[in-house]
Amino acid sequence: MAHVSTTIDTRSGFCKSNSVFYSKRKPIPLPSDEYLDITTFISSRPHAGKIALIDASTGRHFTFPDLWRAVDSVSTSLSNLGIRKGHVILLLSPNSIYFPIIFLSVMSLGAIITTTNPLNTPQEIAKQIADSKPVLAFTTQSLIPKLATASPNLPIILIQNPDQKTENNPPHRVKVVSSVQEMMKQKPSQDRVRDRVRQDDTATLLYSSGTTGLSKGVVSSHRNLIAMVQTILSRFRLEDGKQTFICTVPMFHIYGLAAFASGLLGSGSTIVVLSKFEMDEMFSSIATYRATYLPLVPPILVAMINNADALQAKYDLKSLEWVLSGGAPLSKEVIEGFLVKYPKVTILQGYGLTESTGIGASTDSLEESKRYGTAGMLSPNMEAKIVDPETGETLPVNRTGELWLRGPCVMKGYFSNPEATTSTLDSEGWLRTGDICYIDEDGFIFVVDRLKELIKYKGYQVAPAELEALLLSHPEISDAAVIPYPDKEVGQYPMAYVVRKESSNLSDSQIMDYVATQVAPYKRIRRVAFVGSIPKNPSGKILRKDLIKLATSKL
Repeated sequence: MAHVSTTIDTRSGFCKSNSVFYSKRKPIPLPSDEYLDITTFISSRPHAGKIALIDASTGRHFTFPDLWRAVDSVSTSLSNLGIRKGHVILLLSPNSIYFPIIFLSVMSLGAIITTTNPLNTPQEIAKQIADSKPVLAFTTQSLIPKLATASPNLPIILIQNPDQKTENNPPHRVKVVSSVQEMMKQKPSQDRVRDRVRQDDTATLLYSSGTTGLSKGVVSSHRNLIAMVQTILSRFRLEDGKQTFICTVPMFHIYGLAAFASGLLGSGSTIVVLSKFEMDEMFSSIATYRATYLPLVPPILVAMINNADALQAKYDLKSLEWVLSGGAPLSKEVIEGFLVKYPKVTILQGYGLTESTGIGASTDSLEESKRYGTAGMLSPNMEAKIVDPETGETLPVNRTGELWLRGPCVMKGYFSNPEATTSTLDSEGWLRTGDICYIDEDGFIFVVDRLKELIKYKGYQVAPAELEALLLSHPEISDAAVIPYPDKEVGQYPMAYVVRKESSNLSDSQIMDYVATQVAPYKRIRRVAFVGSIPKNPSGKILRKDLIKLATSKL
């Protein structure tokens, strides 16, 4: 970067000679040791923290020495079961204090972790298993039926709370080989077979809808995760061990995985884990554990504003200092409304993709957050371009185009999908985000639109293409299009435009029921309109913008 430094505009970070925006944040040094895995990197970080993880509902907890002993024991047990570098392990579980232990144990061996949403249907889970080919799965007793349907022969390790009774003969024919609790009793062995893990080796295989709509495995390396952890730690400077975070965002998703199953454990912070999002439990946990940080998605922030008086009368929220919002930029009305109700709490925002290991841009102070509607400034070590999607021309400050990102957190590619990889990552390492953005004269990124048309439901991503394929499989539907429909509570939900076959009297509720039985709850279609035809361009691409205009014109 030194060779262009003289031409970089210090205010915006834009360099005229190559049309690249450089991060204005202080660069973070990354470890140069070629042989370094993410687990070793996190466990060797100095900090003053004592309690690592607390289960919000039971109060059960792990100190940092407990955590690393457990990781050592579970990885020894996995090694004894024959798990080696390069093996894929599936983790299907709601949030729990055991989730980070499994995550870090698997990666310490050089094995690869793939996570999936517990709300997914057996068919959706089966698709991911067929693609990623795991040799072993970690799951809970209640999720066994889904795994048994999705992949009956996959060996299972049970995640159970110590006071939970295990059924000796689960009703489904599955091969349960052990439990996490049994593995944690294993004496760590120095003699275990341990392959040398390089920073460039694959660590995670997370599934994302990417820029084309169908789910693809995002391959991230130990180097990507180490850079991500360094970015999180430099953002919050938490080594005093005095901060307590509430974890409600799902750990199977990059947001939760980056923060709670890895990044923050390197800082000495305490993480209070809620197995699922429940407003009252979240607030009683803030009060009980004197939490200082609350990461969430915008719909929860809106609910906090709408219910502020009742919440503050019922719970002691004085310890709360920071709210971290991700998933979508917050409007001026939301930020100002929040600051009126919670004047002592600072809002921080973040922008990232699964493909960039959750890193991209952020606001790191209240002043930065008050640049309303921004996704923040580029994270340390990140570079950006704004590219005209029609012409490929790179654009300067305040011009709108597709955001491209490059940096140490950008994925290696899509798993076994060279075509999707080359259409998303170019030969110079630039990641096409699929987001239409501009960067202003002070280096703040504003997301204007989505090239990739994903629907954001409570922070979950819903791909229209997947729902359209499902609708077209109905014998009485001749054509269909799915669009995001705005909603104050959830952000957006899927709405379908449907062309019925001649003589069909299919109703909207029949269509919604048809889809609901085949997808996770957050993907359900919640509104249907019948039309004579779906508007398309000459090449047959659905003109979703026209349909969105039609749907929202009545609002």
